[in-house]
Amino acid sequence: MNINVLRLDHRSKRDARITTHVCLTSRAFGASKIYLGGEEDEKLMKNVEDVVKRWGGNFKIEYKKNYMNLIEEWQNKGGEVIHLTMYGSQVQDVIGEIRESSKDKLIVVGGSRVPTKVYRKSDYNVSVTKQPHSEVSSLAVFQHMLMDGTEFNLEFDDAVFEVIPTSEGKRVNINEEKKKENMIDN
Repeated sequence: MNINVLRLDHRSKRDARITTHVCLTSRAFGASKIYLGGEEDEKLMKNVEDVVKRWGGNFKIEYKKNYMNLIEEWQNKGGEVIHLTMYGSQVQDVIGEIRESSKDKLIVVGGSRVPTKVYRKSDYNVSVTKQPHSEVSSLAVFQHMLMDGTEFNLEFDDAVFEVIPTSEGKRVNINEEKKKENMIDN
């Protein structure tokens, strides 16, 4: 199962920080790609690509002007669309069914107001609690439940930096060869 994320209605001036966090969460919790809808934001995309260069993996980011075309293409290729919203079925009630399906997943997270057509076109409208909160937290909880905790063991190939878990202080392995290869200062 391949997991991709679609971030709707990004606004470069207003949403840069939250959209960056959506991208980082997507990557860290097992997605292989994120699509940005809304305004094209080359600076944000370069920042995400830089994270991948430094921290490894082959996560991709791509701008999609017409996200409805992406949703339709995704479904036409046999994939499922899961829209995260507080107005959907409770995640704990549907996650088993979603996880059991081997179909590729496109997880949709909103920005500003999500059009009704996204709700109607989605295979699942899923709520992570029935209360307003961040698309970042919804995405993290959903991906964690979808991955059933296996995201904690993900390996990110070609990393320059790798955190070594420790109860005190900070420990980071630095791959000097990759650092030189990618021309990274720090």
